[in-house]
Amino acid sequence: MTDGKKHIFIVGSKGIPAAYGGFETFVDRLTAFKKSEEIVYHVACMGDKEERFTCNGADCFKVKVPNIGPAKAVYYDLAALRAAIGYVREHPEISRPIFYVLACRIGPFIAGLKKEIRSVGGLLFINPDGNEWKRSKWSYPVRKYWKLSEKLMVKHADLLICDSVSIRHYIKKEYRRYRPKTVFISYGAETRRSKLSDDDPAFTGWLSERGLTKGEYYLIVGRFVPENNFETMLREFMASGTSRKLAVVTTENKKLMRALDEKLHFGTDPRIVFAGTVYDAELLMKIRESAAAYIHGHEVGGTNPSLLEALGCTSVNLLYDVGFNREVGEEAALYWTKTPGSLAALIEYVDKLADEEIAQYGKAARERIGSAYSWDFIVGRYEDLFLDRRRKES
Repeated sequence: MTDGKKHIFIVGSKGIPAAYGGFETFVDRLTAFKKSEEIVYHVACMGDKEERFTCNGADCFKVKVPNIGPAKAVYYDLAALRAAIGYVREHPEISRPIFYVLACRIGPFIAGLKKEIRSVGGLLFINPDGNEWKRSKWSYPVRKYWKLSEKLMVKHADLLICDSVSIRHYIKKEYRRYRPKTVFISYGAETRRSKLSDDDPAFTGWLSERGLTKGEYYLIVGRFVPENNFETMLREFMASGTSRKLAVVTTENKKLMRALDEKLHFGTDPRIVFAGTVYDAELLMKIRESAAAYIHGHEVGGTNPSLLEALGCTSVNLLYDVGFNREVGEEAALYWTKTPGSLAALIEYVDKLADEEIAQYGKAARERIGSAYSWDFIVGRYEDLFLDRRRKES
């Protein structure tokens, strides 16, 4: 006898409550904004001991993972998926569960796991993320592994949920021999204002410590990796005539930073401020909405969370002109290329914008998020899919 619920097991995020990270925020919002009482979420969480707890109404289970370097994420996904399958075996009241795996890290092992999923009457859904094998941070052998893993995950998936139209097109074209079933459901974002006021000590303290003034800085948020085009953004900012500063909120990558500084000498430009990381969601939202403009250089991946968050908070957004970004921003953003002078000219253009023009850009950006990327809309699409209330795209 079944319990009449739809059980969804989510594997691949570090868990909830979300501290930082795209997949973590997604799972946090998916569970927090849940509408249907027919759905029960089970969320794998990385931990130092095995235990179960409840968060956002979801059944969360911690998976103990040894510190084994780059293979840690692969071990975690395997252990979490096996634990989820084992849980279903122990609970015969669960019928036709869905195992939703975020990212394509365990391809070489997925054939055997797919057999186990079938044996408990389950389905395998996968979010292919965004071309992990292209990221330059990985060595050549690791990139080869990610590409093979992606291929095998696509081959064995019952459904691929792509958070970007561009990624969906890539999957269907690259792996057409497998005839993959796909659907497009984007990542989400909010358009509300930060809970922090202009004079909140957390915000004013952050500005003061970095020599920044509200409304008088450009902003970059993202990992300091080559595919996020930091070299172009820093060079172009240095070439611009703006008197405003550039706040770079990023993880520290000393090796790349040193190499870029030797090439660009950005350390000699007093306008450039490396601001470290910001893990407080409300503070980051306040920093975004107080920027003169956000500069986005990502060129690898699907729908990037930091871009959606920027469009929901920052009035003027300057995006690297690549399919993923234009797909999201459409007419609500401005675009630059790697052509020398392209971004520098946009920065100088923003410096001259009147308040009314800035407000118009902000209105367009928030409307773009509200119409296609609000969490309420995204969660509704996921629930319709999980409950089979909509035709699956092919």
